[in-house]
Amino acid sequence: MILPFEPYNSQWKEMFGEIKCQLEESLQSIQPRVEHIGSTAVEGLSAKPIIDIMIGVKDDLELNQVPLLLAGKQYVYYPKYNVEMPYRRFFVLLKDSPKEFGLPETIDIGEEIPEKMHNHDLRIAHIHVIPVTSENWTRHIAFRDYLRTFSAVKDEYQALKEKLVQQQWEDGNDYNAGKDEFLKREEKQAIAWYSKQKENEI
Repeated sequence: MILPFEPYNSQWKEMFGEIKCQLEESLQSIQPRVEHIGSTAVEGLSAKPIIDIMIGVKDDLELNQVPLLLAGKQYVYYPKYNVEMPYRRFFVLLKDSPKEFGLPETIDIGEEIPEKMHNHDLRIAHIHVIPVTSENWTRHIAFRDYLRTFSAVKDEYQALKEKLVQQQWEDGNDYNAGKDEFLKREEKQAIAWYSKQKENEI
C-alpha cells in the first residue's frame, strides 16, 4: 500500500486542540496530560494526515482505567499490542463509531486486524496512553521538541519520509520500521539535548 502523505497543514494543530478538549472531558476523573506528538506536531514537516496524541497518566492503575473511560465512543482499542508494549495503551480515533464502519471496538490478543482498519481515510487520530514517569513519555516529547528546534534534523527527516512514502508498504507499522535507524540515532541525541535543557531550568 502507498500511505497517505501530505505537506504540513496548520489545521492539524486545530484538530489536536479539538480532540484534546474531548479527551480531557472523557478522562476528567484522572486529569491526564494531553500532548500533540509525531510529525503533525512539527510545523513544516510533511506527514500522514492522522494526528498522533500522547496521553500522560500517573501510574499503571490510571493506565488501565483509560479503556473503560473511552469505551462506547469513536475509538478502537488495541489490547493486541499490550503484550509487546505493556507500558502503553493504544487507540485509533475514527471519523464515526466503529459500529458504523462494521468494526469492533477492541482488537484483542491473537485477533487479526480487520482489513478495513488499514484504510487510513477512516482515521482521525492515533492515541498513545503512557505513564508520564516512563522513559517512553520523555522520548516522544524530547524528539518532538528537538525537531521543532533543529531545522537541519527536521529537513533530513523530511527527505527520508519523502523517499519512503514512494514505496509499497504492508501497513503503517512496516513503514515505521523503515524509519527505525534514523529515529534511534536522532532520538538518542534528542533525549540528551532535552535532559540538558531540563537541567538548565533547575
